[in-house]
Amino acid sequence: MPTFGNAHLKLLEKLCNAIAISGDESEVRRIVLEELKPCADELKVDALGNVLATRLGRTRRRKRMRVMLDAHMDEVGLMIVAEDGEGLYRFETVGGIDVRQLVGKRVFVGRERTPGVIGAKPVHLMDEEEATRKVPLEALRIDVGPAGKARVGDRAGFATRFRRVGPSILAKAIDDRIGVATLIELFKQAPSAIDLCAAFSVQEEIGLRGAKVAAQYFNPDLAIAIDSTPANDLPWHGAGENTTYNTKLGLGPAIYIADSSTLHDPRLIGFLQKTAELEGIPYQFRQPGGGGTDSGAIQRALAGIPTVSVSVPHRYTHSPVSLARLADWKNTLLLLQAALERITPELVAAR
Repeated sequence: MPTFGNAHLKLLEKLCNAIAISGDESEVRRIVLEELKPCADELKVDALGNVLATRLGRTRRRKRMRVMLDAHMDEVGLMIVAEDGEGLYRFETVGGIDVRQLVGKRVFVGRERTPGVIGAKPVHLMDEEEATRKVPLEALRIDVGPAGKARVGDRAGFATRFRRVGPSILAKAIDDRIGVATLIELFKQAPSAIDLCAAFSVQEEIGLRGAKVAAQYFNPDLAIAIDSTPANDLPWHGAGENTTYNTKLGLGPAIYIADSSTLHDPRLIGFLQKTAELEGIPYQFRQPGGGGTDSGAIQRALAGIPTVSVSVPHRYTHSPVSLARLADWKNTLLLLQAALERITPELVAAR
């Protein structure tokens, strides 16, 4: 089983501090390529920008299982769409962002990381009606100042820096840099009995686009999407037990049953549950709810691929800063490593 320590945290910090809005994932892609080059048997970047890496098994079986693991490199953010002059720019959101989260937030614009701030009319200048309603997106501007440089089409990402606070981590883009960091480690520790196919995919946040292409390239026997899922465990979520979307911090990796895009394979769900119990690893089920992962695209690729998703829970998803527990991340890594060691062809041989 892999050790877990400061090297993992440093890698996650580097990944979270990188900016990779959907469609421009180059910063994260460079980090991934640097980490994988020493151990990959095959490594390529495809036409969409996915990083596709294969580590071949070392056993002499006539046919080894091809297992695909996927984690998406992109994050939600903003895109410059028009210039108003004096360093003010109109923008649109890229991916699912709550506009209420944006006012006053610091951002970096473009690959040169021009610093800016998202501005709106201050409360002192609002009339009574304006002060009581949600600020619309069209009323917001990114302000980089007269000396700042930005172009239409530039992405803008939140300027949040990674921090560890006791048992927790605070960062932007935990969705899904925590999955990317997990997949890098699993690839480095790949078991010898399988061919491990790693897809670091693009454009998940705007429609699971890269994962479908990656699945068609690898044509695996089964696939696991590694992601991060919202925790529904805050006091204002209501009294009593949640019966849908019930994931909580501190209870370990969340194994998916169903979401808005996928009914996950019952064989793989049961396999992960049994593996966790045999290894004494805490886990939870992410009960049916909304959202989805790259498994929704992978499952329907080619002639169909058995899939399941495993996620690290976090709070405040798709906002300038999210919060996750280190223990949940560690246990997700341990569960997936143990599962890869136990996979056999019989797992998906029959329904």
